[in-house]
Amino acid sequence: MSKQSYDPLSIEAHWQSHWDEHDCFRTPEDRTRPKFFALGMFPYPSGAGLHVGHPESYTALDIVSRYKRMNGFNVLQPMGWDAFGLPTERAALREGRHPADITRENVANFKKQLKSLGFSYDWSREINTSEPSYYRWTQWIFLKLYERGLAYLSEVPVNWCPAQGTVLANEEVQDGKYVETGDPVERRMMRQWMLRITEYAQRLLDDLQGLDWPEGVLEMQRQWIGRSDGADVRFDVADSDHDFTVFTTRPDTLWGATYCVLAPEHPLVEKVTAEASRGQVQAYVDQARNRSDLDRQVAAEKEKTGVSTGAFAINPVNGERIPIWVADYVLMSYGTGAIMAVPAHDERDNAFARTFELPIIEVVSGGEDVQKEAWSGDGVAVNSDFIDGLAVKEAKAKVIGWLEEKRLGEGRVHYKLRDWLFSRQRYWGEPFPVIHGEDGEIAPLSTEDLPLTLPFIDEFKPTETGEPPLARAAEWLSAQGPDGKTWQRETNTMPQWAGSCWYWLRYMDPHNESVPFAPEEERYWGPVDLYIGGVEHAVLHLLYARFWHKVMFDSGLVHTKEPFQRLFNQGMILAYSYFDADGRYYHPDDVEERDGAWFVSESGKSVETQVEKMSKSKLNVVNPDDVVDEYGADALRLYEMFMGPLDAVKPWQMSGVEGVSRFLQRIWRLYVEEDGGELNPKIVNDADCPADAELDKSLNLAVKAVTEGVEELRFNTPISRMMEFVKLAITREQLPRSAMEKLVLILSPYAPHLGEELWKRLGHAETLTYAPWPTWDAAALEEDQVQVVVQVKGKLRGTISVPKAADKDAMVAAAQADQNVSKHLDGKQVVKTIVVPGKLINFVVR
Repeated sequence: MSKQSYDPLSIEAHWQSHWDEHDCFRTPEDRTRPKFFALGMFPYPSGAGLHVGHPESYTALDIVSRYKRMNGFNVLQPMGWDAFGLPTERAALREGRHPADITRENVANFKKQLKSLGFSYDWSREINTSEPSYYRWTQWIFLKLYERGLAYLSEVPVNWCPAQGTVLANEEVQDGKYVETGDPVERRMMRQWMLRITEYAQRLLDDLQGLDWPEGVLEMQRQWIGRSDGADVRFDVADSDHDFTVFTTRPDTLWGATYCVLAPEHPLVEKVTAEASRGQVQAYVDQARNRSDLDRQVAAEKEKTGVSTGAFAINPVNGERIPIWVADYVLMSYGTGAIMAVPAHDERDNAFARTFELPIIEVVSGGEDVQKEAWSGDGVAVNSDFIDGLAVKEAKAKVIGWLEEKRLGEGRVHYKLRDWLFSRQRYWGEPFPVIHGEDGEIAPLSTEDLPLTLPFIDEFKPTETGEPPLARAAEWLSAQGPDGKTWQRETNTMPQWAGSCWYWLRYMDPHNESVPFAPEEERYWGPVDLYIGGVEHAVLHLLYARFWHKVMFDSGLVHTKEPFQRLFNQGMILAYSYFDADGRYYHPDDVEERDGAWFVSESGKSVETQVEKMSKSKLNVVNPDDVVDEYGADALRLYEMFMGPLDAVKPWQMSGVEGVSRFLQRIWRLYVEEDGGELNPKIVNDADCPADAELDKSLNLAVKAVTEGVEELRFNTPISRMMEFVKLAITREQLPRSAMEKLVLILSPYAPHLGEELWKRLGHAETLTYAPWPTWDAAALEEDQVQVVVQVKGKLRGTISVPKAADKDAMVAAAQADQNVSKHLDGKQVVKTIVVPGKLINFVVR
């Protein structure tokens, strides 16, 4: 008779084929049941494939999806590919291949990896943002934005990377270089497509209310939008016809403004700079031009730099002449590009004033010495004319009223949020569905002409004249305009963000060729019930997606104001890196531990180890394929959930995978006879199994823990409860079939392949995908004993355990018998005994 040891690879391959063959996870068409839309952030299909950090969020979401199906929900859990973008274009340039071919290969590899992990995706709804059938509707939505006046062309300063031939976002630039490649980046003025996201600033802020999102993400959204209430104030430039406007949240401090600062890009800089200062100012402006806004802000924290223009502004509240400076800590992209500086009450202004020996005037009481440290707290106005003695709130209102009366300014709300720069000078992206006439006129394509597909080209660098790669497609470039003449297509493409701004909606109706999604499908499936992804997308992706969703809401295309009702960010999985004193990294297979220290196996060279982010350059990337080949997908899934809380940062350790693998083997042996592979004869019908209160309680604790854990996205502690039950069950001579079926059902979302196999061996012909989720018996969890606090004259003297049904006399007798309590009663007369049944006893003595 053959041995039947646990063989995860054959079991997993069998059930993955079964799921595919029977289409087990296809989204139901029934609309009478409640729905659950489970969304994972779709991956960028890079050539590196998945590492073990990627499946963490997908596993958590799959557990929830399987649980919801078993609770009677129609579950939509799809998967797709965020497939446009610069990394693939760079790979195409390196390898001399077309981005479409690279994308096709990478997608196939990613899909194979995801399927090997047993995720219950409805693959019939798979999407790919680089497919014309998908980006046709991305272009369609762009036209909606254009029709509503939310898409426009403008000359704007951008981060231009000559080596890559494209514009980069601020977040992609550090110290004047592209963070991915180290290529130099310069600032240029370029005509770019912009999206008017600022029109939605307040709604993007207000509608955060009511969302079940991590508070940290909500706060990052608020900070990025950055609402500020204050006033626009006009400053005249002395001895000229020029003026400029500053926005300030503290108009009550105008009397403390001792200088003004213009951003280097401010158009007034050149006009007001005195002749004697022109060379110095121009040199400073040139230097600042090639630094990103983010770089400038970070640098300003370390060192204050600036140069005087030699011009003066007139302080509108007192007529004082105050110098005008240029400094790169003031950004043209925020506010008006000009500030009034109040060094007594702003840390940044204070540091600048002390650096350049500018006056510091206290105008709000409360600080100890504003010449050394700014006071930004509350207080009353001083040295401020008609608002002296007023508190901040009242003083602000009075000054705003005075400015408006004198027509020197007005109350205003400003936002840190800027319009979204939406152009990229690269090939691998969505073409803009517009054409340009010779006179600059723009004509949108008709929806019948969509998709405007990418032409095939084999050179992806900019042209010799610096135009984007699409300018090489001469035949494609020409189009007939509305006047019958030859117009030109847009040669920029959309950013990678475009495809991810609405992808959850296409999942609802992915094969519709008439509209991006049918209204009835959106009304049923929207909004997304649970969205899990990395915190790195906590600002821009979510903000852009919310913006597009609101535009579609205003257009009557969706019925909810917000796309994602519940959001959760998984923590990062780190890995151990091994490196020597020269900074050389070694693969874990090439090092060994000796007496608590690490050495290179061949040379014996000493190496250090530390936990770091996974990176190919540090040789610490763990490939899930290798883990699955050795231990199986169920072990990988279970370990990723057992490592710690889902949102925690934690290190990957192969010993942990080995541990959960042994647990799965114990479960197998609990159900399956080693000789012959029959169902373990210990598992018997309930009627033939004696009552076992301890086992019953352990099972109910496990069912309760897993149920509540899935609902609350706490996946690690429920595994411990299942382990406790298995440890106890192994010691029993007989096991009730109903209990063993419940264990399989609660285990199955974590380890679905093993769950299906054991379910079948228990005699079930159908998949457990839609088997009813088990419930727990609350009565079985009630404790027979209760803990009672014992006091003597109101002071805690002990805690005793008594039967839950014990009467007052039995409780008192148990308390008096306690050694510590009796010690405090010896030699004393008990004059009164206060008893709170099941909770407290207090002996009053004298």
